[in-house]
Amino acid sequence: MSDAVVIGAGPNGLAAAIRLAEAGRQVLILEASDAPGGAVRTEELTLPGFKHDTFSSVYPASAASPVFGRMPLAEHGLEWVHPEAAYAHPLPNGEAKLLYGSLLRTAESLGPVDGPKWVKFAKPFLDNFEAVKATMLTGFPPVGGPIKLLTGAGPLRLLDFARLLPGSAVGLGKRLFEDQGSRAWLYGAAMHGDTPPDGAGSAIAAFYLNLLGHAVGWPSPKGGAQHLTDALVSYFESLGGEIRTNARVTRITSANGRVTGVETADERFEAKTVIGDVMPGALTKMADLPKWYSTALNRYIIGASTVKVDWALDGQIPWANPAVSGAGTVHVAGGEDEFLHSVKQAHDGLSDHPFLLLGQQSVADPTRAPEGKHTAWAYTHGPQQGVDWERDTPLVVERMEAQVERFAPGFRDRILARHVLSPAGLEARNPNLVGGDVGGGSYRLHQVVFRPLPKLTPYSTPLKGLFIGSAAAFPGGAVHGVPGDAAARAALK
Repeated sequence: MSDAVVIGAGPNGLAAAIRLAEAGRQVLILEASDAPGGAVRTEELTLPGFKHDTFSSVYPASAASPVFGRMPLAEHGLEWVHPEAAYAHPLPNGEAKLLYGSLLRTAESLGPVDGPKWVKFAKPFLDNFEAVKATMLTGFPPVGGPIKLLTGAGPLRLLDFARLLPGSAVGLGKRLFEDQGSRAWLYGAAMHGDTPPDGAGSAIAAFYLNLLGHAVGWPSPKGGAQHLTDALVSYFESLGGEIRTNARVTRITSANGRVTGVETADERFEAKTVIGDVMPGALTKMADLPKWYSTALNRYIIGASTVKVDWALDGQIPWANPAVSGAGTVHVAGGEDEFLHSVKQAHDGLSDHPFLLLGQQSVADPTRAPEGKHTAWAYTHGPQQGVDWERDTPLVVERMEAQVERFAPGFRDRILARHVLSPAGLEARNPNLVGGDVGGGSYRLHQVVFRPLPKLTPYSTPLKGLFIGSAAAFPGGAVHGVPGDAAARAALK
């Protein structure tokens, strides 16, 4: 019998298991897939020698994570690689706006008018980054961070921060910048979630990701995302923990209102504590929960669908603006007007010129491809309903490659092989990516804070001993381990 069972060996499941193991608990992780990692995996998806991150790839939140930061992950093989620029946003006129670690270098990229405005707005928050981090990367309720921001930066900066929460990236962009290219640059960071730039709640996403770029960078693990998973697994096992793969939990058992263990198709495991690194809908299918709670969890809103393409390339992407080649991430969207039009189209159907979140990790990390070759990937979003993704994914891929070609003439000629994951393909590879939602649920305003439902302790459930610690719980997605760690801390209490 284990003291605790964790369902799922993604970063949140591993974070939860590590916290419990550090407290002396005997912990077993049951992972349905054939390997741990969840959405943090690296595989040769196209050709031998080309290492592609199957799902996620760039980890500013990991670099800032207080959960991962206290772990000796470097001793377990993790090494971060930082590109020259966190991201680039190429524009139709051949210009590009870039986010650098240096605030001043970023200001130079934004230009003589908008650059100083960005510095004036961002620097007080950068000077008080620990307070911002304590607000954004903490368990619920996030009380300590705002108090630190108030005492460190003063009431006006706290008010500025509070205004970001319900605000839109478009509103922030118009407030800060005169140039349309600078505003498009800002909107790109907002698109890492599913809230459109003109939607409530997108301002904080755009600003926070840019601030992370200045504070900790947008790094990736050397050799691939898998190395972050491998370091977490190695540390967990050094604490005496056990992981079993190909072990899909089908039922969480209970008696008299308390958890008693879990079952797979072949075995039963007794445990007093169970933490699920699973989406709310999966938890309601596994456990005998009160009807009111199950109903509330089943109302949890899933985010946008995703199509992801990985490319093996015969050389770097030939960006028209050479500065873009030094960025680890590229937001391919064009100018402000076409960007917003594209996002509007993608809300209900397919965009003619889709917004792309593109990664080119092999530029800074040559271990990811054979000598002289490169890898790249991109994804774009669309609606969960109203599109026949299995029919239309090839068309979407064609439009994605045409979009890259606009800003990098000759890109198509360098494609040696491609690997495509449709929304259904993403979910088949990882059940937490429901309908191809790579963000762990929607980040529309009402679900930014109250995840997975309004509750003072959102990680606990009415079934004693059962906790939810996935990206569906506060503070949400990105790879930082905070929901899993918070669920484990709630269990230890």
